[in-house]
Amino acid sequence: MASKQIDLLHGTIGDKLLAFVVPLAATSILQQLFNAADVAVVGQFCGTEAMAAVGGTSAFIGLMVSFVTGISLGANVVLANFIGSDNREGIRKTVNTAIIMSLVLGLLFAGLGECIAVQVTHALGVPEEIFDGALLYLKIYMAGMPFIVLYNFEASIFRSIGDTRTPLIMLTISGFINVIMNLVFVLGMGMDVDGVATATVLSNLISSIALLVVLIKRRSVVRLELRHMTFSSRAFIRIIEIGLPAGLQAAMFTFANVIIQSAINSLGSDVMAASSAAFNLEILDFYVVSAYSQAMTTFIGQNYGAGSPERCRRIFRICMLQAFSATILVSALLCIFGGPLLSLFTDSEEVISIGIIRLYFIAGFEVVNAVTELLSGWLRGFGISLMPAVLCFFGICVVRIIWVYTLFRAHPTFEVIMACYPGSWACASVLLIVAAVWTRRKTLAGFFAESN
Repeated sequence: MASKQIDLLHGTIGDKLLAFVVPLAATSILQQLFNAADVAVVGQFCGTEAMAAVGGTSAFIGLMVSFVTGISLGANVVLANFIGSDNREGIRKTVNTAIIMSLVLGLLFAGLGECIAVQVTHALGVPEEIFDGALLYLKIYMAGMPFIVLYNFEASIFRSIGDTRTPLIMLTISGFINVIMNLVFVLGMGMDVDGVATATVLSNLISSIALLVVLIKRRSVVRLELRHMTFSSRAFIRIIEIGLPAGLQAAMFTFANVIIQSAINSLGSDVMAASSAAFNLEILDFYVVSAYSQAMTTFIGQNYGAGSPERCRRIFRICMLQAFSATILVSALLCIFGGPLLSLFTDSEEVISIGIIRLYFIAGFEVVNAVTELLSGWLRGFGISLMPAVLCFFGICVVRIIWVYTLFRAHPTFEVIMACYPGSWACASVLLIVAAVWTRRKTLAGFFAESN
């Protein structure tokens, strides 16, 4: 497993960025494809209402998962800094603390999800005819949160050393098992949304346990030693300092999307089904952007810890160029082939036509969101996590909430609610550009002056 580790501190950058990003993006995309299998199976074999039930609470599920992913990013940054400075004791304590945190947080989120599932489903405005199905799917999914949290923290640990292939391998295995279980539960056992939800929980269990075994068996300094498990309050505080704002920033996108989902739900089952199907496609574009954002954080984090300002400059330039190029390419493909891709989820012409509208508004403008994500990743690499979170709160969350309760209320159409995505991205991008320039010239001026 040590051979999968990428040396982020020396040598060329472009090829190592690709070696880091491709498995990471593939992991997220593959995970989404397996999630899309849930929608596709119920859409093809159980009908539009079951398909809408699976997608009806997706915004809240996305909020929880995004928050967990953001918190786990704190472990990534702390470990990357320690690896860059070759602080072995700090690495050991951070790995142990991250795993303990994941176990506790997973149980807390599972309990919270079960307690508020009914209230959340009501708050999302899920129509009465699919309410029971949406509630059942949400409850089963939230019961599997301990495995989702554990997997995210484990994957974050692997990413800190440049290993993005191991999580991909484990996810691939569990994902195919997920698809098989979907078909067995739905076709073989006559289950509905409960079948695809149970399959998802079991596949998450498999991937998280598999990564845990690999982490224990690793022969490097970044490994889990069960006999020496300790909880470090200092490591915990540092992970929270970076991870909590990052988690809140990620959750802000999805929190605002919960409100947007409620507006979408008010437009009827066809719009809900179309939005759910299109989301499973457009999110692929976001995962490319997110992979480059996490690469920016990890590469900058290690080189900042090693005191390499010139290499940090080069990482920024190359990562931005690669990210914009990849995002534009994926966006174009989704917009061009949107119709045939949406037909994989449903044969309803009305649902497909509505889904294409969503793809144009979101995938068509994803490059604007890339600015926000990449600059946020750059700042987090230096341990600056609160600033991008606050700016995204105003640029993303506040703008979208105002949009829903003003423009959409005055003109309740699907096109109006979709336009809030590129509009809020543009606001957040402007704020992040100003913040990045200010940080470079003020907070980080001493660090970058070292190479002059």
